[in-house]
Amino acid sequence: MADTEPALLSPIQKRIVAAGTTALAAVVVVAAVFCLLYLLRRFVGAFQDVLLPLAIAAILATLLQPIIGFCETRLHMSRTQAIVLLYVLVVTTVAAGTIILVPIIIEQIRDFVRYAPTLREKLLLFIRQSAPALWDWLRESLGESPDQYLQNLLAKNSGVLKKALAGLQATVGSVGGFFGSLFGKVAAYSIIPVYLFFLLKGKRDVWHDVDRQLSFVPKERREDLVFLARQFSEILISFFRGQIIIGLLLGVVLAIGFAVVGLRFGIVFGLVLGLLNIIPYLGTILGILTVLPLAYFQDGGGGTLILLCAVVFVIGQLLCDYVFTPRVMGDKTGMSPMLIIFSVFFWGTAIGGILGMVLAIPLTAFFLVFWRLAREKYLPALTTRQAPPTEE
Repeated sequence: MADTEPALLSPIQKRIVAAGTTALAAVVVVAAVFCLLYLLRRFVGAFQDVLLPLAIAAILATLLQPIIGFCETRLHMSRTQAIVLLYVLVVTTVAAGTIILVPIIIEQIRDFVRYAPTLREKLLLFIRQSAPALWDWLRESLGESPDQYLQNLLAKNSGVLKKALAGLQATVGSVGGFFGSLFGKVAAYSIIPVYLFFLLKGKRDVWHDVDRQLSFVPKERREDLVFLARQFSEILISFFRGQIIIGLLLGVVLAIGFAVVGLRFGIVFGLVLGLLNIIPYLGTILGILTVLPLAYFQDGGGGTLILLCAVVFVIGQLLCDYVFTPRVMGDKTGMSPMLIIFSVFFWGTAIGGILGMVLAIPLTAFFLVFWRLAREKYLPALTTRQAPPTEE
């Protein structure tokens, strides 16, 4: 018998090479994802004025689409007539809300701006008297007293604002240029009703078009791509539609509750904090940091008002968790609260700013769907080893 050639690599060396190759592939994938996130962030930052109006129109279209469907099926109106009727109703509602609520909101905002320096002084005095050790530590860390540090910070920011305005004036070159750039901003966002009209009017089968455009992809892979795109679209629509409705309901509950217990600027704080809950838990966190100190330091405030405001927060959160969310959204995302909080901070950092935080939940839910598909369909095929051929 002829001597068989010795194997180039021993079994242990083969495992080492396989592990090293796998690790290198993982590093390449992570680097590619990082580069994609970086490019996405730069792209969003560069084209924000183009993308944001379209995104707002798409969100509004998802919210208003059921009303259009109701007008078509129940009122037997054409889609164009339903859209025109919807525009009339929206303009009428906004005008009525502007006449009734806007003066109250503007007055409370103006009063809060005037009251902010007094609130700051009361807060600093409370820290100095109740926690002298903390006050001394802040003074040593800052190199000056905290109140002087805040005054210098405000003065510095005002100087930066003046420089920015001067730079803006120098950039535009003239008053006409300034108004021209301002007009560009206004025009970019005034196109939202036009986008909204065409998004509401369109009734094409989008997924059939996507399937047809991807005809060069093998059928099985094409079905998976269409499935993932459809899942992301459904998650996006259900999330925004649900979260905006829930935020509005929670804002009304908080505004009424704060007004009843006697919190100053309660209507403004309630509406703003409710709408901020479009980003999960953001409104609650900011509310605790702002409303409770205000309840303690306002005239006639104290521990009792803090307790009452805390009760309002608890009632609002219970209604949100056990009434609004189950009825409006159900369990659309299947995500735990910890994963939701992590997603908000992760995508807020990855994409940058508010847009990333708003898209955090839909993006994470989409990747969960993608992972389940890969785990059930593709990973078993990679890990299954073929049996060696039997010798006859």
